[in-house]
Amino acid sequence: MPKNLPFALLLLRLGIFVVFLFWTLDKFFNPEHAARVFAGFYFLEGMGDLFFYVIGGFQLVLILMFAGGLLKTWTYGAILVFHAISTFSSFGKYLQPFDNLLFFTAWPMLAACAALFMLREYDTLVLSRGK
Repeated sequence: MPKNLPFALLLLRLGIFVVFLFWTLDKFFNPEHAARVFAGFYFLEGMGDLFFYVIGGFQLVLILMFAGGLLKTWTYGAILVFHAISTFSSFGKYLQPFDNLLFFTAWPMLAACAALFMLREYDTLVLSRGK
């Protein structure tokens, strides 16, 4: 194993965590925005603030476990699935690329999530060695 691989994987994990952290905090500090996102991209309308606080609470626990490298198969897998859903639900934005350039940042992050999941056994700079 290359000696820098664990550090590189830690950097990937922390970078992904930062993005998810702000998506999570948005649910607490701006639930109206979260409601518009859920309505526009996931076709879930009429969700109240409590819904986003609960979802945000679960998401906060997940991303903190992810950041710590806990239960890697489950947390890294969940992050990969959630980000894949987010990326693919934005499909319409990719059809007008020059009007939606920032949406394309989802693809390298999705690749990072997939790489981290596939290399999770080498991600050893974690709080627990559990899988």
